Amino acid sequence: MRCPVCEGPDGRAFQVIGERAYGRCTRCEATFLFPEHRPSRQAERAEYELHRNTGDDAGYRAFLSQVATPLLQRLAPGRSGLDYGCGPGPVLATMLREAGHTVALYDPFFHPDQAALATPHDFITCTEVAEHFHQPAAEFRRLDAMLRPGGWLALMTRFQTDDARFAQWHYRRDPTHVVFYRETTLRWLAQHHGWHCEVPGANVVLMQKRTAPA
Repeated sequence: MRCPVCEGPDGRAFQVIGERAYGRCTRCEATFLFPEHRPSRQAERAEYELHRNTGDDAGYRAFLSQVATPLLQRLAPGRSGLDYGCGPGPVLATMLREAGHTVALYDPFFHPDQAALATPHDFITCTEVAEHFHQPAAEFRRLDAMLRPGGWLALMTRFQTDDARFAQWHYRRDPTHVVFYRETTLRWLAQHHGWHCEVPGANVVLMQKRTAPA
């Protein structure tokens, strides 16, 4: 079974929960929903339209600060970036703009701006998005291609840690979540792409693209 994250042939059957079957990669340790059980685009959009995150929600801003704060500590003033998978309410982009940075938006459902994908960026944020990737290996290649040398990819997703509780894990029960990453999975991705990798807090990874070939 081919792993959708590392594209190796090391996927194995992991768990069947109700009508949904999951695999586990023995190389990168990703856990993934079998392709035939992924939601349709229509079902995905319907689920995302239920989200009600707004810029005046202090709790949501505090949640996003878990990734915004360490990213801002690493950015020089006046950088330009991309909020990739920003959703209908791009609050993180607003927070980064308030800190003096320029932020473009891209979301396949709500901000399908192809021009944003054709521009190199000093940083890319990908918060609560990577777990939705149906083709994660291709998505991470795209993110790498859009980063300038020395640029930062800031990613937030719940790390999968407890196999015994996987079936009851709230993150798994979201019907649009189709791939789950351990910290070791994200470190594998960083090594594979040649990125410097830092884990500044729970469920947050910052990866910096090399300034020159290794």
